[in-house]
Amino acid sequence: MSLTLEIVTPEAKVYTDTIDSVVIPTVEGEIGILPGHIPLLTQVASGELRVAKGAETQFLAVSGGFAQIEGDSVRVLAENAITEEKIDENAVEAAMKRAEQQLAEAKALDPQELEHLQNLVRYSGVQLALKRRKR
Repeated sequence: MSLTLEIVTPEAKVYTDTIDSVVIPTVEGEIGILPGHIPLLTQVASGELRVAKGAETQFLAVSGGFAQIEGDSVRVLAENAITEEKIDENAVEAAMKRAEQQLAEAKALDPQELEHLQNLVRYSGVQLALKRRKR
């Protein structure tokens, strides 16, 4: 038995494949999905999404959105998602520093802008941790 996993952001389809299992970061902790999982709709948190296919495990950084599990189909609709090999460490570090600087300098940000910057810092942190794990 297998699962079909699709990960989509507002910009693009980031991932689609037939897999054995997936571990998704949710606001209530990580959940593992195997074939035959009960139907579920859950909120995705910033974190590491792990895809198992055969003996291989692939890692993606995700943030925000929802995961829908129905039958043997898993669909993740995320604000941001990127595969490990596409993460540009220098670009992520620069974006994270800019967002942290804006947060530090901001006296009166509106709540939406504040939340956006905080999410950017969190997502950047996830990407860097993913990229640096193997060192």
